[in-house]
Parts: sequence; C-alpha cells; structure tokens
Amino acid sequence: MLPQHLWVLISTAVGVLAATAPTKRATVCNGHAEFCSRLYSNVTYIGAHDSFAFSEDPPCTCVVLLNPPACTSNAFASSVARDQEVNITAQLDLGIRLLQAQSHTDNSTGTFNFCHTSCDLFNGGPVLDYLKIVKTWLDSNPNEVLTLLFTNPEGQSPANVWKPIFDEAGISNLTYIPPSLPIKQSDWPTLGSMIDNGTRVVVFLDSQADGPEPVNFILPEFSMVWETPFSVTNASFPCSVNRIHGPLATEDHIYLINHSLNINIIPIGSGVIISDPLAAPTTNGITSILANANGCAPLGGNRAPSFVLLDYVNIGQAFQAADILNGLVSPSSSASGAAPTSSKKSGALSAVNSPQWRWWASWTFAIVALGESWGRIL
Repeated sequence: MLPQHLWVLISTAVGVLAATAPTKRATVCNGHAEFCSRLYSNVTYIGAHDSFAFSEDPPCTCVVLLNPPACTSNAFASSVARDQEVNITAQLDLGIRLLQAQSHTDNSTGTFNFCHTSCDLFNGGPVLDYLKIVKTWLDSNPNEVLTLLFTNPEGQSPANVWKPIFDEAGISNLTYIPPSLPIKQSDWPTLGSMIDNGTRVVVFLDSQADGPEPVNFILPEFSMVWETPFSVTNASFPCSVNRIHGPLATEDHIYLINHSLNINIIPIGSGVIISDPLAAPTTNGITSILANANGCAPLGGNRAPSFVLLDYVNIGQAFQAADILNGLVSPSSSASGAAPTSSKKSGALSAVNSPQWRWWASWTFAIVALGESWGRIL
C-alpha cells in the first residue's frame, strides 16, 4: 500500500494533467473543415421556407387527372399550399441549415402548431412534435450548427408559450445565448466555438422576441437580420431591404434573401399567391441564386447573404450555389449541367403544364375556398 504522501502527489499530478489537457475541438463544422474558423455570420446557409409544409403529392393532381372524388377540399388545399416535397429530416440530410416555419393556434385542438397561413389550409402539426424531430437529427449530427427562424403572427409570448416547448423538446440547452443584443455581423462566434461549447442552435423569432417577456436564447430577428421582399412574382428577384429595425446599421446586420418564386393564380383584387413548383428547377438553379445574391451584396456590405430561403429544396442546385458563395468552389466548376429536378413526381409535374394547370388551379381553388366559406356559414 502506498504511503499517504505519495497518494497526495499522484492525485495532484492527475489533477494538473486533467486541467492542462487540450480540449477536444471540432475539426469539421457543417461539413467543411474551413468553416470551423469562420464566423457564423460569414457562412451562407440554404434554408427551407415553410419547412413543415411538405407533401409528395404534386399540385392539382386530382384536377388534372379528372378524379373529383379524390379531390377533397383538404387534399386540394394541402397540395396547393405545400412549399416542400420532402420531410424535415430529409431536408436536413440534404444540407438545409435554416428551418423556417410559421406558427398558428389550431382552433380545432387548441394546440400551438406550424401552419401555412391558416391551420385549415395546411396544418403541419404541433410545434413540439416538429422540434422533437429536429432534436433527434441534432443528436445524430453533433458537428452541425442549425438556425431556426420562426414567425409569430399571433404575438405569442416567448417566455410563456415558446420557451416551454423548446424546453420539453430538449433544445433549449443547445441554443446560442449572446452576451448582449443586438449582435453586429462581425461579433458572431465561429462555428467551431459554437460546436465546442454545445451552443449550436440559433433561434430567431420575427415578433415579440424583444417584447415584455423576452427569452435569452430567442433572438429578435430584424434587429440583427434584414430580409428581402417575400411573395415575389418577378423571376429577376429585384433586391431591396424589406424588413429591418434596431440601432445597427444595415451593413452590420446579416441578411436573408427570399428566393422562392410565386404565381398569382387568381389575379383579382389582392389575388391568391402560391409557390410555383414548375419554376423550381430554374429558381433553385445556380444562375438564379447567384444573380440574386450578387444583386443584394451592395446592400449587405458587399458580403454574400447568410441565408438563401427556398421552396422545394430537393429541386435544383442550391447547395452548389452555396458552395460558390462560400468560396469552396469557383463558379465555372459548378456551372455545367442543367438543374436537376426532383426524383419524385417529376412526370406528374411536367403533366401539369403551365397555362392548363394554372387555369384549373385558379378556378378549383376559388370553388373550394367558396365551398369552405359556405360550409362555415351554414
């Protein structure tokens, strides 16, 4: 048995070695070693607009195939109101690192859900279920930094509504909490440090985050992130600063480009605008994304956008465009080849060709909407 003084020396030496041992650091961050030393604000991320609103069914299939019994109001509404073809996990596996979603209270159940405009139109289910899916993916991908951007049109309390859901989903402990607000573009941490510190989820809320009931990890979007206009119907995507507030100069914000093309299927009054799946291969192509980013760069301190928000993220060449914007490859090395379309339902999409399917969609949408309204009245 060792003398007591030797035990003391050994335990002291072990303690010193443990204190001086190098901390294990991430060597690959968001798929690239180069990103570990980059500021969070100096990386371009591809984002999924209305990430919860996914459906594999092509729009208006029931109309085009003249199968009225299959075209219930819910089936038609969800096929038209969807903005994605693949589910949340598939989006993340593709490389999506910004998930955007719109919150609403489901009046039929009283639950707090992600819904597109209305839970009667497209109901993506409870926010809690969504965040549990995200947490499962995060646990399986420990070297990934993810941004969550949620809209809060009903002005729900960050402290009393949003935070308990994040807590129950197990995401709160993974979130980045800044030392102060707002954060200048040049003051964000590196991806490597966020991963090393276990604070690799950034949460933005578009409304009430800076209100009377703030939460330290739920960040007010527009005081640090400006956006381009949304619901764009012009394929050239003219750039302008659409939403911004707070004390920071425009160039001290990071910025998001809304790069989803829409069509007005009922051009009467304010119209009915939906995303255009037929244009997705071009919209999500390298040429279109780079043109939009280059057009916005002078407004963003001559930097690339931090976020490119897309519909139908499984279509096109968005991730190759991001590689170019991130300086990983040159434009010439990624410019060859036509933009690929979705591997699913592409034949059905080509069948619903432009003028015909949009004419059918316009009138069927109007009839379904009118029927729904009459049903509520009656």
